[in-house]
Amino acid sequence: MERKSLLFTCFIYVCAILLAVIILAPIAWLFIMSISPAADLAAKPLRWWPQTADFSRYKVLLSTLENSEGAAFTSSLRNSIEVAGMATIAAIALAIPAGWAVSRTPSVGWSLSMVIATYMLPPVALAVPLYMGLAYLGLLNNVFGLALVYLTILAPFTTWLMKSGFDSIPKEIEAAAMIDGAGLFQTLKIITLPLAMPVMATSALFAFLLAWDEFFYALLFTSDQRAKTLTVAIADLAGGRVSDYGLIATAGVLAALPPVLIGLVMQRALISGLTNGGVKG
Repeated sequence: MERKSLLFTCFIYVCAILLAVIILAPIAWLFIMSISPAADLAAKPLRWWPQTADFSRYKVLLSTLENSEGAAFTSSLRNSIEVAGMATIAAIALAIPAGWAVSRTPSVGWSLSMVIATYMLPPVALAVPLYMGLAYLGLLNNVFGLALVYLTILAPFTTWLMKSGFDSIPKEIEAAAMIDGAGLFQTLKIITLPLAMPVMATSALFAFLLAWDEFFYALLFTSDQRAKTLTVAIADLAGGRVSDYGLIATAGVLAALPPVLIGLVMQRALISGLTNGGVKG
């Protein structure tokens, strides 16, 4: 057995710690800003730790009083969850059959390449036709309409990821199941999809994050609290002449919580997908 030197082991740990610091430092500073009094954020030299922690901004943003900043924020939070959730579910529902079909029929792989090529277009090039289409359907300033726009972004990406996952599953396993009498849908349900669970979870997670962080189309196609998403609401907090940077940081901290929770749930799905399905006793 190869033995690693103590120096190399220390080097690995130092690199891991440095990477963790680089990744977590902005998040930690965001939280510190959210609990710092406004005077500390404007002080020179800058105070890296507040003398007194102020959690009042969290209470402001989570309040439900009518016509308050909290009401606007919580409404936008709810809209973001609905839009990202609908778009992700629809994208995965389309990506599973599309990705499997392209994986098992390489001769039609060119169609997926052409669809993915649409990512080369800048979003502003599609803004006018999308706006006109939503206006014609009466879906402007509507969470369903915004989710439909996000679906056009997420579907090619998730299909490509699912196709890569299906490529790693041997066709012989599916053929063996069909020889044993399983139909196509039974084979997909019992054999293929459990084996593809890791890439399904990964696709869903990345799709949700893409929809959650999208700003350009949300800014163009929404106008009030009926459909305005969290990214636009945070931008509104920074849009005044005098901005409360602590309040913006608080909104950032709260906006990061749903993706983190969903990531933890998806992590379990990734592990379970590696240990389920496809093995005959």
